[in-house]
Amino acid sequence: MANKKKVVVTGFEPFGEHDVNASWVAVQELEKLGLDETTDLYVREIPVEYQAVQGLLPALWKEHNPQLLSCFTVLHGEWPRLYKISPGHATICKTLNESNLGVTLSVSKDAGRYLCDYTYYTSLHLGRGCCAFIHVPPLDKPYSSRDLGRALQATILEMLQLLEMDHSLDQHCNNRHEH
Repeated sequence: MANKKKVVVTGFEPFGEHDVNASWVAVQELEKLGLDETTDLYVREIPVEYQAVQGLLPALWKEHNPQLLSCFTVLHGEWPRLYKISPGHATICKTLNESNLGVTLSVSKDAGRYLCDYTYYTSLHLGRGCCAFIHVPPLDKPYSSRDLGRALQATILEMLQLLEMDHSLDQHCNNRHEH
């Protein structure tokens, strides 16, 4: 298929008390699952260093020119939290929570501190708003890596569907981030 959509998904390497970073494990699970036949999926582990992120994110946007870049990181909590994604974060949570996915999602109003905030806002700038930042809980608290991978897959496919329904990617992805 000549005009495949492109999605870049990142997870952070282990840091602090996280010997294994659930975000990267979930992204690896997503890579095994894939998205759909119309979408190329590119995954990348991100070092927990400002300078690395400063160089890596622009390189990912330049290399792939994706319709969507999704960044994942681990956060203490019991369910994945979508941080003010554009478009339709509340709609995505509602749709997926009403499905038989078995994972509860919620909307967050805080991308976090340290590198999370920097990564999210850098991605927003580079992608004209076409990015998502999603926190996932630590593994098995309560979701397995497989559960998280399926949740990431469903979330990304739902985001892409919402973008397509608009019939104009540029209209959605033109700095319309909610504050």
